[in-house]
Amino acid sequence: MAKAKTGFVCIDCGADYQKWQGQCNQCGQWNTVQEVRLGTASRSSSNSAARSGYAGSAAGQLQDLSEINLQELPRFSSTIGEFDRVLGGGMVPGSAILIGGHPGAGKSTLLLQTLCQLSQVLPALYITGEESLQQVAMRAKRLNLPTQGLKLLTETSVEAIIATAEEMKPKVMVVDSIQVVHLEDIQSAPGSVSQVRECAAALTRFAKQTGTVLLLVGHVTKDGSLAGPKVLEHMIDASLLLEGNSDSRFRTLRGQKNRFGAVNELGVFAMLETGLKEVKNPSSIFLSREQEDAPGSVVMVVWEGTRPLLVEIQALVDESHMSNPRRISVGLDSNRLAMLLAVLHRHGGLFTGDQDVFVNVVGGVKVLETSADLALLLAVVSSLRNQPLPHDLVIFGEVGLSGEIRPVPSGQERIKEAAKHGFKRAIVPKGNAPKAAIAGMEVIGVTKLSEALDAL
Repeated sequence: MAKAKTGFVCIDCGADYQKWQGQCNQCGQWNTVQEVRLGTASRSSSNSAARSGYAGSAAGQLQDLSEINLQELPRFSSTIGEFDRVLGGGMVPGSAILIGGHPGAGKSTLLLQTLCQLSQVLPALYITGEESLQQVAMRAKRLNLPTQGLKLLTETSVEAIIATAEEMKPKVMVVDSIQVVHLEDIQSAPGSVSQVRECAAALTRFAKQTGTVLLLVGHVTKDGSLAGPKVLEHMIDASLLLEGNSDSRFRTLRGQKNRFGAVNELGVFAMLETGLKEVKNPSSIFLSREQEDAPGSVVMVVWEGTRPLLVEIQALVDESHMSNPRRISVGLDSNRLAMLLAVLHRHGGLFTGDQDVFVNVVGGVKVLETSADLALLLAVVSSLRNQPLPHDLVIFGEVGLSGEIRPVPSGQERIKEAAKHGFKRAIVPKGNAPKAAIAGMEVIGVTKLSEALDAL
């Protein structure tokens, strides 16, 4: 019998070492380097990968780039349209998908809904390591889901999970969650860096070899990032994050990484008593504004993945009673808010150094792109002057440090989306102004911040 090979891994940061040492050179922690047993890839596993539909007949063989078959990978629907949108059009056989989110965001609910629907046409396996079978069954009954055909398993051993999956041969498999499963050969506790990394590697390898769609549930840290080693996001094919506040019934599923689709694609759901329901027209739920015009409120058009989204942004400027005025933003980058206020002072002639500035994106949406710059500044000006902006006005554009208004991608589509929702006027970068007039829409193209202020 061959002697098992061992290595040494830091359980905090995942750094590898050839021998044991007291302090990790990468993270500086003491007594975190532990011995782990290293598995070796067998020839049989390589042969099974070559025989699988995902690997193709040319696995392990040299091929010229021009000879590679570019036939599109076959996809199948998850039965939920917004989920398919974030995945890039559906599920790809052999893909590994990681879904993270805060406790109570709805990760298990979304996956249970998906598998209950898919199990009516495909063999599906739901593995839970955090709940009992009765708890999962009670949730399915409460959500009025079809339960016939879905196989459940309560297990935390990766060896047992793979053995059961090899016997059942499911097309879709959920593991809830990657932080609670473990490999017998690794001595560290479940949830440690070495356990998460090796368990994800073993499950992903099984998915690639058999063409199974693997859905992994991941925990998040206090700052909202995925818990565990960063290498976990490199190993999987798609990383999705389910976001939503406990005081809001809306949830957003955002694609942070996707090898088969667009990054930063956004899916919107509403949490109801019957589970997560997809929102076909997200702009309508984020535009539930008061009929009376209020200072500091304006609508902007952001681009999420492959579609425009109309969102209301609100600003409140008030006299500060502190030596350091506050700059607080919800849904936007706080550092960018401070930078834009400096641009407003230098190139717009409006001073806010003695004012508290609060900015909020309505509906809990997180805006990651720079097209919200112009709308943010004009909302601040509206609140500072206590002058409401027109109710039918929409604004977007990037603001540079020299006060110029830069065009943003997909400007024509943003304007057309605003026109569909009844907006009559738009202040946009001049580079995004359409050459042909849009029926019912007055478009004002600006090149400098001073021109945008004059246009108000």
